[in-house]
Amino acid sequence: MPIQALPALAPIALAVAAAFGLLRPGRRPLGVARAAQVAALLAVAAAAVAVGVLAWSGPTTVTGIRLDAVSASLLALVTLVGWVVLRYTASYMDGEAREGAFTGWLCATLSSVMLLVISGHLLLLVAAWIATSVCLHRLLLFYPQRRRARLAARKKFVMARLGDAALCGAAVILAVACGSGDIAAILAAAGTESATTAMRWAALLLALAAALKSAQFPTHGWLTEVMEAPTPVSALLHAGVINAGGFLLIRFADVILQAPLVMAALVALGGFTALFGAMVMLTQPAVKTSLAWSTVGQMGFMVMQCGLGLFPLALLHLIAHSLYKAHAFLASGSGVDQVTAARRPGPVAVPGLTAVGGAFATALATYIGVGLLFGLESKPPQVIALGLILILGVAYLLAQGFADHAPRALTRRTSLYALATTLGYFALHALTTAATGTTLPPPPAPGPLAWALMALALMSFAAVAVAQTLFPLWACHPAATGLRVHLANGLYANALLDRLLGAWRVNDDIHAHRRTTS
Repeated sequence: MPIQALPALAPIALAVAAAFGLLRPGRRPLGVARAAQVAALLAVAAAAVAVGVLAWSGPTTVTGIRLDAVSASLLALVTLVGWVVLRYTASYMDGEAREGAFTGWLCATLSSVMLLVISGHLLLLVAAWIATSVCLHRLLLFYPQRRRARLAARKKFVMARLGDAALCGAAVILAVACGSGDIAAILAAAGTESATTAMRWAALLLALAAALKSAQFPTHGWLTEVMEAPTPVSALLHAGVINAGGFLLIRFADVILQAPLVMAALVALGGFTALFGAMVMLTQPAVKTSLAWSTVGQMGFMVMQCGLGLFPLALLHLIAHSLYKAHAFLASGSGVDQVTAARRPGPVAVPGLTAVGGAFATALATYIGVGLLFGLESKPPQVIALGLILILGVAYLLAQGFADHAPRALTRRTSLYALATTLGYFALHALTTAATGTTLPPPPAPGPLAWALMALALMSFAAVAVAQTLFPLWACHPAATGLRVHLANGLYANALLDRLLGAWRVNDDIHAHRRTTS
């Protein structure tokens, strides 16, 4: 085996561990947990080799395995998160009646995701994409007697099959148009040739598959309803599997750039989903449900980044969100205990209009000052617009420290955080662009539609940021109470989708239970 193909050992090791677990499906199966963790460590080692080979020889494709900045970074991410989740699973699922089967399906899901990110051929990519959904479906139905689990799994199954169909259609179009199933050849053709009708249709189907996979509005409902599954499933789903949609857009970035209208649709859909998910998240009383809505918003933001052509930043966002969300879900139980045991907080300093105005002005000045040090005037407009959206979050942070009764320590701390966030944005953008310079294309020059969408996105995010910052001043208004109720129910979009899909009727026959538990 050539050294460039060594990353393939990562999914192979997890596949062997999966088979071992499924052969011993019962309670405390001898050696299954240890075998899964050893396989995960071997996968981490294979990912380290992948990074080393990439640094030494550059991007390459060997025996269907694609090794570049995208695949190497995501393989390292998935193997690391997988190892952590498997270690957590060993104690979390200890004593469960079907502990071995759960570990087996968890390893199978990880193996499929690893194969997906290193696939260098369309057939391999489509097979890994479908296998990921199938294995995840078995994990979501680990407790088949729970009606809500069956409802969420059924909805996820429908969305997954629609996404599979879209991806298969895109793969057929690309293979016929380019005369090859090799992903490197397809990307090279898309990057050097003028746009064709076939490429535009392929981009549309890829965007559709990605939107369905990443729970974009209004197909987001299943992601917020899978809380009945064990916590390791939530961690793996929100830190790994859900990112498959974003990965698909990043992997086929050159194809997506061939269809400006598709990119515009991604900006509109992703931007709305980001705002929608973030607002609903703030109204959720349960920790895991709040984290699920957070994922909806984050996936929307990543899709918007891809629509803007900022694929390196989308890749960075994907990695950062995965690490954060894996920790958030695995630590959610202890986090609740810490908050419960904490001393009751004192009064909260509420920023007034003057403090809010000063916070936004300071955030903008900080952005411009730091940006000029990094060559802000030469940055693409998409990068500047995305940075301005980030600065709106920084302004909200500063407003808490600028409140009239805020302690000086809080003011200093929020100011330092704001400066660090701005520095981090420009520094990480430069680093990610340099690391992916030969793999991912730069953003295109924006046309009139792109300019209009960027302006709309800035105004929308600014309006929400100002409203959230001033919320304590109008929280007691009757309209705020009604808005909170509507947002807590997700504006009832999920209920409408349930009726459309007929999800209130779930087949509870004994054969479905036997298929799930077998």
